[in-house]
Amino acid sequence: MNDIEQHLQQATRRHFLQNSGIGLGCIALGSMLADQGQAAPLAANPLSAKDPHFAPKAKRVIYLHMTGSPPNLDLYDYKPELVKRNGEDCPDDFLEGKRFAFTTGVPTLLGSPQKFKQVGESGSWMSAAIPNLHEVADDMCMIHSMTTDQFNHAPAELLLYTGSPQSGRPSLGSWATYGLGTENQNLPGFVVLISSGVQPNGGNKSFGSGFLPSVYQGVQCRSQGDPVLFVSNPKGMSRDVRRMSLDALRDLNEIQGEKNGHPETQTRIAQYELAYRMQTSVPEVMDISKETKQTLDDYGAVPGQSSLANNCLLARRLVEDGVRYVQLFDWGWDFHGTSEGSGIGQGLNKKCATMDKPVAALIKDLKQRGLFEDTLIVWGGEFGRTPFREGRTAKGKVLGRDHYPDCYTMWLAGGGSKGGFNYGQTDELGFGVVENKVHVHDLQATIMHLLGFNHEKLTYRFQGRDYRLTDVHGKVVHDLIS
Repeated sequence: MNDIEQHLQQATRRHFLQNSGIGLGCIALGSMLADQGQAAPLAANPLSAKDPHFAPKAKRVIYLHMTGSPPNLDLYDYKPELVKRNGEDCPDDFLEGKRFAFTTGVPTLLGSPQKFKQVGESGSWMSAAIPNLHEVADDMCMIHSMTTDQFNHAPAELLLYTGSPQSGRPSLGSWATYGLGTENQNLPGFVVLISSGVQPNGGNKSFGSGFLPSVYQGVQCRSQGDPVLFVSNPKGMSRDVRRMSLDALRDLNEIQGEKNGHPETQTRIAQYELAYRMQTSVPEVMDISKETKQTLDDYGAVPGQSSLANNCLLARRLVEDGVRYVQLFDWGWDFHGTSEGSGIGQGLNKKCATMDKPVAALIKDLKQRGLFEDTLIVWGGEFGRTPFREGRTAKGKVLGRDHYPDCYTMWLAGGGSKGGFNYGQTDELGFGVVENKVHVHDLQATIMHLLGFNHEKLTYRFQGRDYRLTDVHGKVVHDLIS
């Protein structure tokens, strides 16, 4: 018996009806138009736009991840008592039963060397290291009571994006694209942009599709060279020949799909066709040289470079053209104090200068274009930083902080979040949440709610059970929603 016959014999009636429903549902959504120079129509397109469970506040997401985790106590969470007690031994009751990545024994408290002031009508406390964000403070929804279960980078990042510290689960962007599809069939529904030249701590698993069909994984684009690797035609192959090759591959895949009934076959067809359309659509949307000089100056963007500034501008262009979810990763926020660049003094100031201006410009630009109200911006890292000096650098001149999962700050803007709002509170030294704790699963549930989904009902059946982004956890934080 060959593999196909064995597969068909093992397929149950439930399996047949489930897969038939998926196929018929996709067909009912309609195939794409085949204009000259575009891809052939698809019988079923898994990226077709879909309706959420209820009316959404946000139609799209731009997620800004500061890889390595910024020191919240030096940016957003002002602790004058910690400054007052700078250099004292850390109280024993804060250390009992705790583990830290690089600190042992009794560390010394570390008050921030940054200057703080209250900004905007909301009176939010912000550091002098982020002066441009002062101007948009009343658009930001600050969450000072974030908490996570992991204190090392990769598992903490995976928990934040996939709901599990272990690899194999779909990422937040994949879940969003699986639920919503995309508004522009010539562009991916989920785009990833990476600055500072380093991949995220969780690798491509932080934007992977896990057990969801691979068409929902993040497509990594570049601001230098070809925007997407391996999308351009090989030397000697014209666009017409590429079209003929794809038609032949489509026919072969459709034959296999009819025999096996595997949904990944349809995904493969959709990916080939999307790659064909991307050859013309992606270079156009990724060309920031078409922006005005004023816009480039506002972001601090330079065409042809690889930077967070360029990526923030690209994120606006992508969502403006219908991309559903844009994920930005920016490496260099791991402030241990092991070098001048990773210190919370001038090192932090220099790093913030690469982020502060373009992120503030992104908020202003979205508002000017009428996109802010239904575009959710998320900013943060995978965990927080300690209120005491990092153990390895405790006797050095450069100030740094260790990893800390118990409390940290993230913020939202636009997309139905409350502007000029401060939520949650930590104790006077910044060791723990004392009001309105928000776990990463709660944040995931809230983001999905803003996109119009009940996070408990957006599921995918895998290995005999229904999975969801938040696993068996998470509650929507309604206080963050306008």
